Amino acid sequence: MRHDHLKKELDLILLLIQNRHYTTEAICQEIGISRRSLYYYLDFLRDAGFIVEKHGMYYFISRESPFFKEIFDLVMFTDEEAVLMRDLLDNSEIKTLRMKELSKKLERFYDFRILQDEKMRKNISRIMSTLHEAVKQKRTVCLVGYSSPHSKTVTDRIVEPFLFMNNNNDVRCHELASGKNKTFKLSRMTDVKMLDVSWENEEKHKKIYTDLFNFSGEDRMIVEMKLGQLSHNILLEEYPDALPSVALQEDGRWLFRTEVCSYLGIGRFVLGLYDDIEVTGDKAFIAYLRTKIKAWAKKQ
Repeated sequence: MRHDHLKKELDLILLLIQNRHYTTEAICQEIGISRRSLYYYLDFLRDAGFIVEKHGMYYFISRESPFFKEIFDLVMFTDEEAVLMRDLLDNSEIKTLRMKELSKKLERFYDFRILQDEKMRKNISRIMSTLHEAVKQKRTVCLVGYSSPHSKTVTDRIVEPFLFMNNNNDVRCHELASGKNKTFKLSRMTDVKMLDVSWENEEKHKKIYTDLFNFSGEDRMIVEMKLGQLSHNILLEEYPDALPSVALQEDGRWLFRTEVCSYLGIGRFVLGLYDDIEVTGDKAFIAYLRTKIKAWAKKQ
C-alpha cells in the first residue's frame, strides 16, 4: 500500500540525514528494501528536491537541501527570542546538563555580541543585505577593512561570495588574490562594496562541511575507532550529535565512525583519552597521531 512506501521513504530520509556508517547494503537491511528499490527511492528524493550525495560507499542527504532550509526558516528563533532564551538560561538557578547543551547550541548559532549591540547590528544587517544581493547577482565584492586575527592585519579583500554559513554570521567566498575559498566573518568587516564585476571562478566555488568537532572544510575524511566506557561517555556528553555514529559491539566497546574536516578536533579527543581508544582507521589519521606523539616526546 502507498502508506507503506511513504513510511519507508520517511525512514530512509531520517537515516540519510544522520548517515555516518551505513553502506548501501546496510541501508537496505535497515529499511527493509532491495538494492533496486533503494536506487528508486534515491531518484525519487532527488526529483523531490533533496540533495542526495555519495561519499565513498555512503549515501547521505545534504542539509543544504531546500526542504530542510524551509523547515529551518520556520522553526528558527528571531534575534530577540534568542537573546531572551540566553538570558533565561544564564539567570536560572537550575544548571542541568541539558540546559548547558542548549546554551552551547545557542552560542553556536547566534553571535550575541552583535545581537545586543544596536549599532553593530544595523551595520551587520547592511553588510548582509549587500552580500545577499551579490550572491544573487553573482557579483564580486570588496570586503572593506577586514580584520584578520591570523595575519594580524586589516585589509580590503576582493572576493566572490557564494555561501552563507553559521546562521548568516559567516560567508564563504573565493578570494581572488590567493585563489582560495575562505570563510569570512561579517562582524570583522567594516563595510562591503559590490563591484561591477561578475564571477569568473564559479567552478571553484565548493561546498564546505562542518564536522562533529566544529571544524569546517571542503574535504572530508572518514575515521574509525573503538571506544571504551569512559571515552564513549565523554564523547556523548561533549558532542551529543555523535550518537548516530556510535554502535555497541559484541566485545562491549563502541564503534565510532564519522567524517571529519580536520584531524585537529578529533585528534585532541583521541590523544586526551588514548588509553581508552583503539583507532582502526584511517591510515592518514593514525600517521597524524603518531607525528603528534613524537613531537610531544621530543619536548620532554
